[in-house]
Amino acid sequence: MDPLPDSASLATKLRNTLVQYHSIGDSQWRVAKKTKDATVWRKPSEEFNGYLYKAQGVVEDVTNRIVDHIRPGSYRIDWDSLMTSMDIMETFEENCCVMRYTTAGQLWNIIAPREFVDFSYTTSYEDGLLTCGISLDYGEVRPNFVRGFNHPCGWFCVPLKDCPSHSLLTGYIQTELRGLLPQSAVDTAMSSTLTNFYSDLKKALKT
Repeated sequence: MDPLPDSASLATKLRNTLVQYHSIGDSQWRVAKKTKDATVWRKPSEEFNGYLYKAQGVVEDVTNRIVDHIRPGSYRIDWDSLMTSMDIMETFEENCCVMRYTTAGQLWNIIAPREFVDFSYTTSYEDGLLTCGISLDYGEVRPNFVRGFNHPCGWFCVPLKDCPSHSLLTGYIQTELRGLLPQSAVDTAMSSTLTNFYSDLKKALKT
């Protein structure tokens, strides 16, 4: 088990990585799934032998409220159908923490429940916010769970210029589920999970 990292340097590195992903040209992405709520693209990840996913959609709410629903906290566990538990293990400052969370089984339990321990950081970006994270090798792995690993991932949320009460939400996700899984099952699950994330989030914001 690794010791906890220096939060300030990890936060800076993580933000820079996400901004770099955000500048990747359209021609490098391939559409993986499209619904009325969001479009999901993917490209080979440079971090591991899987894909970096990009998801994007317009959400009818203000930036701060959307990000409060996404980042670690009581809102997230209430509406995210994939997340089954969440604990804040360490808090460095108001916008920086280490959290442990578990996810439900997927694809008729071909993908068993997973546990993740992530460093999470939320910061300003242009006129909006960026909330991002990366997994850590920290804390004991609980029985009955496979420990997954999130390579740098995050959500950019910025108000639409011509309609500030709506926001453009763009996510970058690259999750290594680990365990013995067929890659095709992982790819199917990731695309569906991301489009469901948008529809679940929109329902939660309307309540």
